[in-house]
Amino acid sequence: MDNYRRKAVAIWLLVGVFMIMIQVLLGGVTRLTGSGLSITEWKPIMGTLPPLNQEDWMKAFEGYKKIAQYKYLNSHFTLGDFQFIFFWEWFHRVWARLLGVVFAIGFIYFWVRKYFDKKMIVPFIILFVLGGLQGLIGWIMVQSGLNESDLYVSHIKLAFHFIAALVLLCYTLWFALQLLIPKEKQIIHRRQPTFLLIFILVFGIQLTYGAFMAGLKAAPFAPTWPLINGDWVPATFAKDSWINHPINIQFIHRQLAYLLFTFGIILFVRLYKLGKKSQSALLMRYASYMLLLLTVQVVLGIVTVLLAPKMGAVSFGSYELLAEAHQLVAMLLLSVLVVLYYLIRRRQTAIAYH
Repeated sequence: MDNYRRKAVAIWLLVGVFMIMIQVLLGGVTRLTGSGLSITEWKPIMGTLPPLNQEDWMKAFEGYKKIAQYKYLNSHFTLGDFQFIFFWEWFHRVWARLLGVVFAIGFIYFWVRKYFDKKMIVPFIILFVLGGLQGLIGWIMVQSGLNESDLYVSHIKLAFHFIAALVLLCYTLWFALQLLIPKEKQIIHRRQPTFLLIFILVFGIQLTYGAFMAGLKAAPFAPTWPLINGDWVPATFAKDSWINHPINIQFIHRQLAYLLFTFGIILFVRLYKLGKKSQSALLMRYASYMLLLLTVQVVLGIVTVLLAPKMGAVSFGSYELLAEAHQLVAMLLLSVLVVLYYLIRRRQTAIAYH
């Protein structure tokens, strides 16, 4: 594969990465506006079109009225209120379909033009399987709230849906990096990849707890900082669940943030020194990006918690905007970490698509 073809395929994949980020942010909007349960049917093909007349709208609204969220939380909703939350869930699903179309059309185009090496086919199959599974996981998550007892979807299934989207994002980005960055730009180091991998894994746990925070709407339970409702360690931490209790989840989320920030400063110093020693401007640049994004993420987390009392049931205000920014910076930070991990290898390996 020549350089032009590699770059063309890589740009297509990076467009996919961007669209996945938008999809995750739209998922955040559906959560923040309470829109996720507004569509009570899964129609992968016909569901592309929203209700087109009054009769269809009333049918969709009647379906929503059968679940607990309407009965116990939103029984005051008018058809206009329902149409607002319906729009965000519909847009979230339509964007997912559009993402699939972009990948499918790009694949067919590049396949016909013979831009692919044979060894790229299996990774592409994996990519499409991951995308399909993400849609299925999303519907399983929604189903967990379509009943007469739960007001929201399961926060654990929400976290699974979120992490699965990030796995798809990272896999797509890694694929693009294999096409964009030649092996000559990789840096060989025996210990640094392990150190970086541990950081990524801890960050993955942090992201999971962030999803728990979102699913349980845990921020308003302790909208204070640095103490949690006056305590350094909440009394609930020793006696209640670490994955179901909102205050415990927020406490763990905070502690992981402090750990990652401290760990991140050490990691930045190590990577920057390695970049200078190896004369890799790319490594130094992305190490700097990592520290900057990590700092912004911590600040956004603190401010978002402090603004939690302003959380709206359906409206979209300052709290919701900050929560979305917090989610976006998390994805950018994860992407930078993937690039850093790609740049540093324990030993020189041949890149599959060069």
